[in-house]
Amino acid sequence: MKLRLPIILMTAALIFSVQAVAGGHSSAPAKQDIVDTAISAGSFNTLVAAVQAAELAEALKGTGPFTVFAPTDEAFAALPEGTVESLLKPENQDQLQAVLLYHVVSGKIMAADIGSGAQPATLQGATIDVVGSASGVTVNGANVVSADVVTTNGVIHVIDAVILPPAAAAQTN
Repeated sequence: MKLRLPIILMTAALIFSVQAVAGGHSSAPAKQDIVDTAISAGSFNTLVAAVQAAELAEALKGTGPFTVFAPTDEAFAALPEGTVESLLKPENQDQLQAVLLYHVVSGKIMAADIGSGAQPATLQGATIDVVGSASGVTVNGANVVSADVVTTNGVIHVIDAVILPPAAAAQTN
């Protein structure tokens, strides 16, 4: 009996450390959709507010599947001053929708499924550039900081910058 407790504790520690290295993801089935997963994470408050302001929440809660390249709150904070506030105004809803839909690809694309140099089409209509290197994966220059966050209706890849569709990028320069 004395031998079993250390083995159980070592096994639990091993499982915990494997999950920590994998970004906290486990092989357990996803229980939340993309929107609810983003809300639960706590690091996508600006993204969630933008999705709600753009009236895209119900669409992203739909059947999908979708692949979302999700910028963190820090990514939104790094945009030029006033950009987020301007996008959230009702009169700019079309532009906000374009920016957000530029982060979404139809289908469930896991990290292992997409090769370097891929250019998947976004729901906004333009393509994005996915590049893999020894230092990691980038999407239009934004670093993928956590990949393969599985949801009930797709997958989220966390990125460290907001990517802008060609027309919106030209307007902010």
